[in-house]
Amino acid sequence: MSSPRPRFGDDRRRARIGRRHLLVPACRAGSAEEVADAVVALHATDPATVYLSVCARLAKPTADEVDRALYEDVTLVKLLSMRRTLFAVTTEFAPYVGSSTARVIAARERAQLVKHLRENIEEGAPWDEDRLAAAERAALEALAVRGEATTAELNKDVPALRETLLTSPDKPYAARQSVGSRVLRLLAADGHIRRARPRGSWTSSMFPWAAVAPLPEPPVRESKAEVARRWLDSFGPGTETDLKWWTGWSLGDTRKALADAGAVDVELDCGPGRALPGQLEEEAPPAEPWAALLPGLDPTTMGWRQRDWYLSPEHVPALFDRAGNAGPTVWWNGRVVGAWAQRADGEVVWRLLADVGREAVAAVGAEAERLTAWIGDVRVTPRFRAPLERELAK
Repeated sequence: MSSPRPRFGDDRRRARIGRRHLLVPACRAGSAEEVADAVVALHATDPATVYLSVCARLAKPTADEVDRALYEDVTLVKLLSMRRTLFAVTTEFAPYVGSSTARVIAARERAQLVKHLRENIEEGAPWDEDRLAAAERAALEALAVRGEATTAELNKDVPALRETLLTSPDKPYAARQSVGSRVLRLLAADGHIRRARPRGSWTSSMFPWAAVAPLPEPPVRESKAEVARRWLDSFGPGTETDLKWWTGWSLGDTRKALADAGAVDVELDCGPGRALPGQLEEEAPPAEPWAALLPGLDPTTMGWRQRDWYLSPEHVPALFDRAGNAGPTVWWNGRVVGAWAQRADGEVVWRLLADVGREAVAAVGAEAERLTAWIGDVRVTPRFRAPLERELAK
């Protein structure tokens, strides 16, 4: 008769993410790199998310600290990786992300772009793999001369990049874009260029490109095991379904990576789960109440596919858009309990969706004041807007 799986209940999971994700005040970090490692990878599709996610977890929040890591020391880099999403990860972890997920995505992006160039270019010479490779070389040569350059600037330097591609032809949402915008995104996916400091505030998407030397990457299987191990360390215990969704891997690859990472079986309140052996022996310190105002697409909100243990299903329609993107959330002791927004005059407003008591209300109010203090005159509108955030922002 086999022994029962060790149990790891929801209360214990919620307490663990407060500490492991640096949301308990006593656990807050001193650097952006510490934050990125604590949550494995920072969502970066919306430029503001990286700043808001990091500063929610810093003992001394400031946008300058995130600027330093992204653009001065370049110890955080952005990669198109898990689930074909842009993430910011530490340079130490980046080779594993590249080998385990980013390379496959880059190959798919290249094949798709070649197909679109063959079928949907509006004018100019025919495109094939050779012409695309020549355009990439010319773009890199022009970037080497400039040092940093926007897509528009490189389009001026390389005539082929100015040609127009029609996306989704014969659809109501058909649009035209320069070949350059797609080619440069592909070069970034392949690790040849990176996004440099934006021209504008830290909420801006008007960034120039800068050349980088591609990093050597470990073997794929080793890399997948490392990604799985880090995810379990930060988000575990969790389920196969959670990791499969978070990475975008197949079920077979997910199971192999969990085995290679040394994962063990546990019983969660929702059913079978996986954990690292050390997590079963962790001694939880006395619970410290904590509140957090996390941005849209924050890695904690988006860390699992199965979310009922920290997010009431009835609240999902108010807090997520129709594509499944999380808006700004209010947390109390490991649960999502509401939403927040910034109004045009800079005021940070919030609404609770559950009765969590006076202590929670006071703690959330203190976090709103903390956010207002460091954000200053900057105005933040999430790229993906949830219904309740839209309502609060009016």
